[in-house]
Amino acid sequence: PHLVTALEIFERLDARPWLDRAAAELRAAGAPAVRTAAPDSAADLTSQEVEIAELAAQGLTNRDIAARLHLSPRTVGYHLHKIFPKLGISARAQLRDALTGAPRSAG
Repeated sequence: PHLVTALEIFERLDARPWLDRAAAELRAAGAPAVRTAAPDSAADLTSQEVEIAELAAQGLTNRDIAARLHLSPRTVGYHLHKIFPKLGISARAQLRDALTGAPRSAG
């Protein structure tokens, strides 16, 4: 219960790094998925992250995405690792729903 309380406080304070860490700890402890992102969280994605997320949402593998964008598969995996908390998701299968209708940044 203390970690859930901490998560709620971090969310109110908009303390993103601590919020992400608390959410990750809850997931590691087997707690149900916790949405920690605002509905417009895709706006926090860089243009590279948006491109990778959209390709992953289409079902492409890290290797396929890497070949298409001239990156290494490991770099694609790193970007996906950064994308998931920004979108408040924990699985690749949730990408399409998380991206639908969300505003995007040009960064």
